[in-house]
Amino acid sequence: QVQLAESGGGPVQAGGSLSLACAASERTGSSSTLGWFRQRPGKEREFVASSFRSYGRYYYADSVKGRFTISRDTAKNTVILQMNSLKPEDTAVYYCALAERAILSTLHLPTACDYWGQGTQVTVSS
Repeated sequence: QVQLAESGGGPVQAGGSLSLACAASERTGSSSTLGWFRQRPGKEREFVASSFRSYGRYYYADSVKGRFTISRDTAKNTVILQMNSLKPEDTAVYYCALAERAILSTLHLPTACDYWGQGTQVTVSS
């Protein structure tokens, strides 16, 4: 059973930056993705960004492209989400997620993820 431990988050002014980190308790497989989803108030959980270990590639939701950057350290089993130019609409609970056998067509789906972190609140004030 893989455990995901998140850190970071908190309150920030619009236009500011925050960094979220997620550490997996064990080494993830070569076909795994490790990334982030978020759930805004009154909304369903949505894809934010993901790192595909075997390809060394990164994917982003359109709403965060150019503002958020995801990076992965496979040696440390960690993934970092650097969030810049934050907007009030980025306010959400952010969840780290691991899909053990990911495919490109479903990496944006919460149902494709096998493990989840406990979530960390990000609040952006205007």
